[in-house]
This record gives sequence, structure tokens and C-alpha cells, in this order.
Amino acid sequence: MISEQELKSLIGKVLSEINPDELKPELLQSQIEAATASVVKSTNESATIIDDVADDQLVDITEIDTSEYMAIDNPENREEYMKLKAKTPARLGIGHAGPRYKTLTMLRFRADHAVAIDAVFNDVPDEFIERNQLVSLQTRVDDKDMYVTRPDLGRILNDASIEKLKAEMSRDARFNEAQVQIVVCDGLSSTAITANLENILPALKQGLEGYGLKVGKPIFVKYGRVGAMDHVTEVTNADVTVCLVGERPGLATGESMGAYLTWRGTRGMPEANRTVVSNIHKRGTPSAEAGAHVANIVRKIADQKMSGVELKL
Repeated sequence: MISEQELKSLIGKVLSEINPDELKPELLQSQIEAATASVVKSTNESATIIDDVADDQLVDITEIDTSEYMAIDNPENREEYMKLKAKTPARLGIGHAGPRYKTLTMLRFRADHAVAIDAVFNDVPDEFIERNQLVSLQTRVDDKDMYVTRPDLGRILNDASIEKLKAEMSRDARFNEAQVQIVVCDGLSSTAITANLENILPALKQGLEGYGLKVGKPIFVKYGRVGAMDHVTEVTNADVTVCLVGERPGLATGESMGAYLTWRGTRGMPEANRTVVSNIHKRGTPSAEAGAHVANIVRKIADQKMSGVELKL
């Protein structure tokens, strides 16, 4: 690691080369001292953030809670600023080094961007689907590239999946008796499914059964968009369909799930006929809490026999 003396020497050389004729020696020295202090302070703050990590471990920078540290030097009102940061995942108080972001800020930006890409292009593991006893189906999409470029094919089950679903319905009475069908789609974030499903699914099923509603065996649709729930509804003939889908990831989180609810949905139905609960994740609506909330909305949909903008919540 570079020493403070070496750092001062390097900064002094850079400053003296910028405007050598205009800098007085005493002014140059004061600027060197100020710049060095700023760099040392920033370095120490970054080191403090990861201080508890062993030397032989690789730090996952995305695990650092950005609401807990301030990257602005000498903030006017640190306490109030930290209160603001605690209320949002937005990048507040990131500071700059000249016109550029600080190193930690830039690394975090790139890391969060990588998380978003992974959320879109990774698949939900087969063992996860099996562990949660989901009937695995697939749309007419063959891979993630096709999924991104052909949204229309992500709304339709392929022929093999239609036959598989019909076979499951003939074997499992829960499908034929179901008033509510739960459909899980990977959507634009497989990470959202693996992060939230095992908490939201039990709470949702327990809530629905508590309201006296019969629930079909949950279905997983690979490469599925929201519209895939309508194709499932047409095959299963459920009254209410709940689609749990990975939402488009951003730089704040790649784990956000949405719940779309319909009363007797059909392919091509207006989007205004869907009821939506979004931002289901640990920094939004926690998944277990969301399960109970969605179950309550399903009860109202079943009672009023409608969903979307006409539903009275």
C-alpha cells in the first residue's frame, strides 16, 4: 500500500504540472495537504466498511448496505442526511473525487449492474422447482435471448407443456376442484423467484385456505411473462389466477417480485383487468407479509367476481 508521504509526493507532482507558473509554494503545499487528507479519509472510510471481513475472503460489495455509510466529505448535516439515506435505496451521499465518482461508488454501481444482468439471464434451478413441488412448464421461448426479443412467445405455453398440464389435471384432483391457481413465472428476474418464493408461497396458500378457497397445485412457467397466466387459466379453468413473477431488475435491487391477479383471465384481455402488487422484496414489502396481503385481495376478487380497475379494495 502507498504511504502517506508517497501519496503527498504524487499529488504534489500532479498539481505542480497543472499550472506551474500560477501556484505559489505555500498555496501548493496547502492544496497538497488538503488533497492528501481527502484521499486518506476516503480510503479509511472504505476500509471501515469491510473491516470485519477476513483477509482471505473476497468481499461481496453488493452486501454492503449503502444506507449505512456516507461518502461525502464533511457533510453539512450528517445526521439528517443519514435519515434520508435510511428511507431509500437511491444513491444518496455518494460524493465525488473531482468530477468523477469515488472508487467505492463506481465499483458498487458496476456490481449492481452485474446483479441486474444475472437476474435476467440466469435460470431458476431445477432443484428449486422440485423442492417446492411445482409443476414445471415452459412457454414457446427456447432461451433467454429469445425471451428478451420475442415477448409474444413468452405469453404462450408450448405444446408439450399444454399436454403435460392436462395430464397433471387428470391425475391430481386439486386442479379440477381449484378456485385459485398459482402460477410462478421467472419473468425478468430469476433471482426474485429464488429469493422470495419459499416465503410467499406458504403464506399465500395458508391465507387462501383460511378464507375457504381451494387452491390448485402451483405451476412454474419457464421463460414466462405475465400473459402466460392467461393461457394457464384457459387450460385449468380456474376462477382466480395469481401470477408471481420476477420484476425487471434495477440498480437498487434484482430481487423484486410482482403478483398479478385476474378473475377468469383470457389471452388478449385488457391489462386494466389485472390487479397488481409490486415491489415484493426485503426492502419493499417482505415476501411473507405480501403472501397474506395477496390472499386477502384474492378473497375480494372471488367475492366481487372481478379484478383490475373495477375491483373495490
